Amino acid sequence: MPAFEMDWRDVLFVSYPVDPATVEPHLPDQLSVDTFEGDAYLSVVPLVIENIRPEGLPAALGVTTPELNLRTYVTCEEPAADRETPGVYFFSLDADDLLGTIGGRLFNHLPYYYADIDYEPGSPTRFVSRRHTPGTRSARFRGVYEPEGDTFEADPGSLQHFITERYRYFTEAQDGTIRYAAIEHEPWPLQSATWEMPENTLFAANDFEAPESDPVVSYSRGLSVRASESQRWGQ
Repeated sequence: MPAFEMDWRDVLFVSYPVDPATVEPHLPDQLSVDTFEGDAYLSVVPLVIENIRPEGLPAALGVTTPELNLRTYVTCEEPAADRETPGVYFFSLDADDLLGTIGGRLFNHLPYYYADIDYEPGSPTRFVSRRHTPGTRSARFRGVYEPEGDTFEADPGSLQHFITERYRYFTEAQDGTIRYAAIEHEPWPLQSATWEMPENTLFAANDFEAPESDPVVSYSRGLSVRASESQRWGQ
């Protein structure tokens, strides 16, 4: 599969601090929980992905879909360089694009699910998702959010930087190997946000108890992204 270009828009990061022991059993053996000041994080992220297309094609030929994901933050050992490489690990990705979810599973080894998503941009943005993939656990989400305050870039070493400035995702293929893709983009333009989440069963759908901690919340109007082809880790 080729590299892809796209735009991530109207993004909300709702990130809950949790005990690393809560996350560790849900990860492949080759991945380790990445922490910030001793806490792991589980993030619920609704967004819209616009103009998804193979690299080099004009944006007008791309596809647009709303998406909802549950993710955490990990490191993977890089033996040749004797270091740990940080990245994102997705527990689930719900998207309103049937062909895209099939392609994401087959070619990028990502846990995509087809969902009926109602996305209404504006002040505020309204986002409603209902999973419709047969034979899978139900996952429902309702959220309302909008930005407030000035735009800023996260300072290196800050929690917002830990959550948002991730340039690689890892996933586990059917054969048990670890795969990854490199993600290229400018630093996230962030804002504070007001938000409500009256319904969210993503945690239960992924065998987590709903966190009791208060989340850290950031909003971004979005940016342009290049994602490499999926590659086997260590090659």
